[in-house]
Amino acid sequence: MRIDLLTLFPEMCETVMAESIIGRARRKGAVQVCCHQIRNYAFDKHQRVDDSPFGGGMGMLMMAEPIALCMDDLIAHLGYKPYTIYLSPQGKTLTQKRVQELSKMDGLVLLCGHYEGIDERVLEAYVDEEISIGDYVVTGGELPALILADAVCRMLPGVLADDECFQLESHYHSLLEYPQYTRPAVWRGREVPQVLLSGHHENVNKWRREQSLLVTARKRPELLASAELTEQDRLFLSQHGFEVPNK
Repeated sequence: MRIDLLTLFPEMCETVMAESIIGRARRKGAVQVCCHQIRNYAFDKHQRVDDSPFGGGMGMLMMAEPIALCMDDLIAHLGYKPYTIYLSPQGKTLTQKRVQELSKMDGLVLLCGHYEGIDERVLEAYVDEEISIGDYVVTGGELPALILADAVCRMLPGVLADDECFQLESHYHSLLEYPQYTRPAVWRGREVPQVLLSGHHENVNKWRREQSLLVTARKRPELLASAELTEQDRLFLSQHGFEVPNK
């Protein structure tokens, strides 16, 4: 997969995407990430990309043409228009399910807004979807874009050591992850659950499933409505005082 970030801060994005798991994945060719400076497509010597909004109001808006020229250049280079996402508090909230869906695409363009936003006309012309990372506002679209890019990249083949790494994580199956422990077995008087020291894999897996159910029921009970639960799961939750809504 190729991910292109259109931004006023490509160095910031490149720094984050060059580190840790994603950085290693890029270096071995499991994913391609390219950061584009929108200012390079500005018209004047000051590389100005913003102007005051028609009708008045606070702040400045990013102008349509520099973004459009950046998009046109990318489309000409690729030979096609990739699926384009604008990171916006007005978009649908990002979920793991949507991350999985996006990871199946050949390429993504992530458009990072700034100031008070972007001229609506360029959104109408190029953007396929708006996505939010939550019901709050940050200073620019770079951090949300990096979160989305990271989440998508780690779902790709060859990025993590084993697909099981993400298949057992929180939200993958609409359940939160079970508690985990490492050495020492006793820390400040707190012991690791004995089942994890038993070496009995079937019992360990059963415990992990049950703990995942309990953690989800306590912390994010609304997720149970979309989880794939067996009758045994439902009985277990009922025995622990949790009601599971029917689909």
